[in-house]
Amino acid sequence: MQTAQPGHHGLQTRELGRSGLWVAPLAFGGNVFGWTADETRSFELLDAFVDAGGNLIDTADVYSRWVPGHSGGESETILGRWLARSGKRDRVLIATKAGMDMGGENKGLAPAHLRRSVDASLRRLGIDRIDLYQAHVDDANTPLEDTLGTFADLIREGKVRAIGASNHSAARLGEALAVSARLGLPRYETLQPLYNLADRTGFEAELQPLCVAQGVSVIPYFSLAAGFLSGKYRRPEDLQGRARAARAGAYLNERGLQILAALDAVSARLGSTPTAVSIAWLRDRPAMAAPIASATTVEQLKDLLAGMHLVLDAATVAELDAASA
Repeated sequence: MQTAQPGHHGLQTRELGRSGLWVAPLAFGGNVFGWTADETRSFELLDAFVDAGGNLIDTADVYSRWVPGHSGGESETILGRWLARSGKRDRVLIATKAGMDMGGENKGLAPAHLRRSVDASLRRLGIDRIDLYQAHVDDANTPLEDTLGTFADLIREGKVRAIGASNHSAARLGEALAVSARLGLPRYETLQPLYNLADRTGFEAELQPLCVAQGVSVIPYFSLAAGFLSGKYRRPEDLQGRARAARAGAYLNERGLQILAALDAVSARLGSTPTAVSIAWLRDRPAMAAPIASATTVEQLKDLLAGMHLVLDAATVAELDAASA
């Protein structure tokens, strides 16, 4: 189990691996900034999140390159403007990522690209140090020694405090941890995988035991399965015109509806919501530090924040485990 210590708002904070960085048990996903939340709304959401005791904000250089007319960096830029305007830099940990395709040759984890990427992210964020810098995707073409050696340089230069991995297989994460140990290099203290009540097998089979054994903290993305676990998509027609329709629609099957039925039953019993119950279930899984979830309204955010505090007893957890097995 992650050691916990009291934080603000009565929240038990958790350490990210062995990094010395402590987080409240919910991270705000910054993929919405400049995409489904404009700048004004993004500022409002960030203020509400931090004022409620949240402190980990996760973004990436590639957010939101998928939007027509965007080139990447939009999310970091909005986050940077909020940091400058709010004066809350010392209350938050900023996590960002590099390695996804930014166009042309700009992708992967080769030293030159990582150096360019970190400087571009620091500039957009308007800060002098990134708290958690993550390899957004594995790069089989660059030796792990080179990538981890570059991360070591960035930490030594004071540009980065700790490093993490995202979208890595258990084999590759294990290999990276072994290289760090062998060469005395900084190691990945966090893993950011796809994991939620509806997506369990990919993470639980091999990654979870590795993270538990190695003391790597998990900050899963798509904690609500692209919104599906909120219960707002129950029929194909619910998906029409929604930004995440294709992804959320993949869960509309017998198993998905069985999971929603269990979430409905549990949330009714606890006077809560499917969103809060889903976050609370994830929060208490082995090796978890902070599920990452995003919201586009303050109302949605309140449901997520409630999931930080909601207590699920063993019988309730077993009920959700069975429905999602």
